[in-house]
Amino acid sequence: MEASTVQLNDIALFVEVAKRKSFSLAARALNMPTSTLSRRINELERAIGLRLINRNTRRLDLTEAGAAYMSRCQGLIDEARLAHEQLQMLSGGPSGNLRVSMPYSLAMWLLPETINDFTERYPDVECEFDLSMMTASDAQGTPFDVVLRFGRDSDHPLSTVDTGNGVSHSGAVVQELVSLDNYLYASDRYLARHGEPNTPGDLTQHQCLRTTIDEAHSHWTLHKGAVSERVPVTGHLAANNMSIAGTLAGLDLAITRMPHCHALEPIIKRNSLKRVLSGWSVDPISIYVVYPSSIQPAKTRAFMDFILPKLGPPQPQDEALAPGA
Repeated sequence: MEASTVQLNDIALFVEVAKRKSFSLAARALNMPTSTLSRRINELERAIGLRLINRNTRRLDLTEAGAAYMSRCQGLIDEARLAHEQLQMLSGGPSGNLRVSMPYSLAMWLLPETINDFTERYPDVECEFDLSMMTASDAQGTPFDVVLRFGRDSDHPLSTVDTGNGVSHSGAVVQELVSLDNYLYASDRYLARHGEPNTPGDLTQHQCLRTTIDEAHSHWTLHKGAVSERVPVTGHLAANNMSIAGTLAGLDLAITRMPHCHALEPIIKRNSLKRVLSGWSVDPISIYVVYPSSIQPAKTRAFMDFILPKLGPPQPQDEALAPGA
């Protein structure tokens, strides 16, 4: 095969391997055998007459020629895919296998409120969810269409994503989706038993549900307008899952933090939680998304458009029904 006969499909295969830095991960994303993918890349290199990928390390690296080729070809391939999808949209809606990575904690309160309605609206999209605890930087090299992560926040150990918005060296795009206010909640029975805190300092006399029981997570910073107070907190329990935290608070065991989010309202209502220290909030929580490139397929755009309202604050009618609102 000569350079003049290089096929666009082979360039697309190279771009996929270069993005994933792995033949096996790229083969999974492309749904083809790893051996076939490796052979096609070898043929592309022979046709061009240059080595594009160094294969002598566990994590593949691009040669100087490969990096230059990638920078010119990635946009071309993304645009070609977008054009193909736009043609498909003329005869139907979004379709295909959508791979989404998110922390288990986020999935527990987002998916039950979302996925049934989403699949009914987009029956041709098959959803595959990965709930592992990989870091966002690791996830950039795996075959996911969407990677959701909590933002960097010392109170939330699930945070792994670099909060600097922009495009990474791999072409992945990192964006902040939403920054959620974070409030304190407890059950009526807990407050009847232990009294209701009236000031941030009163929290030192209460059971407070932290994410981990260690010194680094034994202080909460509360905000009221321009005023901030850093308060030492203690408690017999800790959990880094917001659904579990809501359940434990509903069992009258502690005061917990919960983001002010539409998808979490059912958890607050189900556990009959009441907001305490209503004039105060704790440090907000950000949710970030990582896309493999700046051009998102129709299935990705449909999913993100669908979940964004769930990640935002509750609607006024939801807040009116919330206990202690």
